[in-house]
Amino acid sequence: MIDGLMTDPYGTYARLRESTPVRRVSGPDGSPAWLVTRYDDVRAALADERLSVHKKHALPGSYRGFSLPPALDANMLNMDPPDHTRIRRLVVKAFTGRRVEKLRAPVRHTADRLLDAVESDGRADLVAAYAEPLPIITICDLLGVPATHRRDFTDWTDALIAPDPARPQRAKEAVVAMLGFYTGLVADKRKAPGDDLLSDLIAARDEGDRLGEDELTSLAFLLHFAGYENAVQLIGNSVLALLTHPDQLAALRADPARLAGAVEEFMRYDTSAVFSIRRFAREDVTIGGVTVSAGETVFLGLGSAGRDPARFPDPDRLDITRDAGGHLALGHGIHRCVGAPLARLELTVAVGALLERFPRLALGVPEQELRWRPSMRSRGLLALPVVF
Repeated sequence: MIDGLMTDPYGTYARLRESTPVRRVSGPDGSPAWLVTRYDDVRAALADERLSVHKKHALPGSYRGFSLPPALDANMLNMDPPDHTRIRRLVVKAFTGRRVEKLRAPVRHTADRLLDAVESDGRADLVAAYAEPLPIITICDLLGVPATHRRDFTDWTDALIAPDPARPQRAKEAVVAMLGFYTGLVADKRKAPGDDLLSDLIAARDEGDRLGEDELTSLAFLLHFAGYENAVQLIGNSVLALLTHPDQLAALRADPARLAGAVEEFMRYDTSAVFSIRRFAREDVTIGGVTVSAGETVFLGLGSAGRDPARFPDPDRLDITRDAGGHLALGHGIHRCVGAPLARLELTVAVGALLERFPRLALGVPEQELRWRPSMRSRGLLALPVVF
């Protein structure tokens, strides 16, 4: 896309905001797009109805994003109102503050169990041992996915997040496997409903409500995929931020009541979602003084917006006392992350449990040896070695 985005993303964003805040780029798939980097422009564009998420508004041949079968593609990330509105109305009931709060104790139990498993070793890879299994267990329990499929799902998701150039078929194989899995899961839940979100959504559809078959299958895929991917990377990025800022780590240990505010600062400082879901201009749209023609693709820089000094003073400094409200890590407008309450809960519990358990937590390798996922769409660590 742009030189430096993988090796020095925030330095690159800073240069773009200053020189060309709305710039022509090549997307991750090689197709042409516009990249928007300033906070005000990104926020306004996220809520602009002239920018659609539906691929039918793309210029023919201009967008070559990864192709999913209809049964996985018919989800909220590819829908505009009114379809988006009716589906979101069903799903958002599952993520109310009250319902998500009921998950706090189970999530904490999972966190404690995972930390129990590594405590005696004195060291661990926090991505593999903690950041990955915590959200996958949580979202599987929420959707009613059997524990026997958790490892498979992790492998499928990794294949889509960071495709292996040496194994080009792996991503396609993962899609086929996921389609079969979700189709079978929906069929199983219809025959034997459980006390879970997917059973609730199936019941709504089967009673003549608003979910079609492809919508139901793709919704399960979306909730599962997003509920895993973003949480894994947010946990890893947040712990790394604390370990590389010992003054902020000490301040949080001294006053654990600051954790809720710190979570917002973690998301602002190093969000997992580099860009929002791509948009397509329904008509000619002016963004930051630049005209985006109808049908062109737009990427909105969520990571860059969080480091914009026009919105967040001294943005490259981690400050858990900062009022980070208004960050765009979870989006804005009608497509704002429907699972935002759950994401906040998981991150709060994960960091809180870790700091309580290990008062001498530290990086296990020099920071410069850490490796990041080779992905342009999301930012997360491949591994986070720590010692206790």
